[in-house]
Amino acid sequence: MVAARVKGKSKFRSQIHYYIMAAPGMLWLFLFSIVPMAGIIIAFQDYVPKSSLFQAIASSPFVGLENFEYLFSMRESRRVITNTLIIAGAKIALNLLIPLMFALLLNEVRSRRYKRIVQTVVYLPHFLSWVILASIILSIFGYDGVVNKFTGIFGKEPVVWMGEPGIFRQLVVGTDVWKEFGYNAVIFLAALTGINPTLYEAASIDGANRIQLVWHVTLPGLLTTIVLLLVLSLGNVLNAGFDQVFNMYNPMVYSTGDILDTWVYRIGLTKLQFSLGTTAGLFKSAISFVLISISYLLAYRFADYTIF
Repeated sequence: MVAARVKGKSKFRSQIHYYIMAAPGMLWLFLFSIVPMAGIIIAFQDYVPKSSLFQAIASSPFVGLENFEYLFSMRESRRVITNTLIIAGAKIALNLLIPLMFALLLNEVRSRRYKRIVQTVVYLPHFLSWVILASIILSIFGYDGVVNKFTGIFGKEPVVWMGEPGIFRQLVVGTDVWKEFGYNAVIFLAALTGINPTLYEAASIDGANRIQLVWHVTLPGLLTTIVLLLVLSLGNVLNAGFDQVFNMYNPMVYSTGDILDTWVYRIGLTKLQFSLGTTAGLFKSAISFVLISISYLLAYRFADYTIF
């Protein structure tokens, strides 16, 4: 018992510099993520704003689950949840498939200089914010944008692309994949370096061609990474990308482009329905927490991945 306690103290002392380095981040997390969670009580109140937040919370009547009942009875809430699931699901699938295909193709290129140039070029959009990219995309697909000018050459009338509900989801998903696939491919490119080269040599001696090498050696070598990324992405099923959608959407595409985060923003801050907005946000956080917990359990089960 005493030996274990002494060993624990010595281990803490040997790692104290790590704790000191993590302290500012943990303090930031506590102040801006843990402390504000006290405000979830507004979801169970008929919140009435006052000059003091604490006074408003203390004086607002408690209504139990009435806000949740009202939230799920609204047709608009069901619509935004459906939009969120469709957009987020498409992003998860394509942000796994496209980077994987890109990494496999880039891995087959023999020129190291060309590989570095291509990887750097496709990597750059990740570092641009959606405020900048959304402005560029709106200009390209605007009424007087490049797309309409190009189609006008063939005699087609200009189209307000960003105001078409039928194609807005595709534009959101497509632009997100374009922005992130270079960054996401880094994980697969790193995993490719861990595949034993002797496996390729043995398969080549057995007469395997390039496609067969990819199918029988490369993909099995990436299987653990693919499963891990797929499982961990389950926690983002309700995260369809607030910053992207908020900077790209407009009232004409609310029917297909409005997601849970943007709806909460409009309801809670624009229309001042604080209780309803908090209720929707709490619902999303609770579901996301459950999904993240399940995803880590599955990651441990299928990929032997643990956080601690």
